[in-house]
Amino acid sequence: MTVLMTAMSIVFCSAMIGAALVAIHARNGQSLPIAILAAGLVSLFASVLFLILAAPDVAMTEAAIGSGLTTFLFFFVLARIRASAQSGTSHSGGEYD
Repeated sequence: MTVLMTAMSIVFCSAMIGAALVAIHARNGQSLPIAILAAGLVSLFASVLFLILAAPDVAMTEAAIGSGLTTFLFFFVLARIRASAQSGTSHSGGEYD
């Protein structure tokens, strides 16, 4: 591994730790969309690290599933929860039976 690749790895690892701390802080501060975006950013940085480590198939999978699909699902569920809370209904059974 060259010096440049080592430096890039350290920068991306630092960015991942920073994004993870933002996600944890935002979750504790009740700002769930920011926490979801920060978690997606951690996954995106991880995919770049996998690419640096010469694992492009793992990088593509991490970017597609870890960053894309998981973030989408979190936002979808958050929207459903908020819509349910506004309408005052619960999806805890009965409706889909």
